[in-house]
Amino acid sequence: MVDVGSKASTHRVAIASGRIEMQPETLALIESGTAKKGDVLGIARIAGIMGAKKTSELIPLCHPLALTRVAVDFELLKDRHSVQCISTVETVGPTGVEMEALTAVQVALLTIYDMCKAVDRGMVIAEVRVLEKSGGKSGHFLASSS
Repeated sequence: MVDVGSKASTHRVAIASGRIEMQPETLALIESGTAKKGDVLGIARIAGIMGAKKTSELIPLCHPLALTRVAVDFELLKDRHSVQCISTVETVGPTGVEMEALTAVQVALLTIYDMCKAVDRGMVIAEVRVLEKSGGKSGHFLASSS
């Protein structure tokens, strides 16, 4: 692992996003809350939060962090037959939380896939990326809109 012991603890925030594309009927099932396995987005939200908290167990050499906030939100994109996930992760520490934000998105989207795969095995997870990060020596990062 990289030595971060001499780095100053600062307030750090990372925002990541991604989406899962699906059949229109699958999106309608999620929206109506009638999936056989239950509340798809509610369960995916909890899974994303849990994923952020366990990132250091999943990604080799990733520092375990005391997270101060994890939020996982969803938007139904009806015109694209997809669900967008946005995670916001915060900490006060010597290293950033980009990996935790990305893990939250991926785990949340994988959970949606798992809960809906019986009706739509062709779902595609796409465009997972860091949108913004702040804090630390490298300063503020804002992804381009393309």
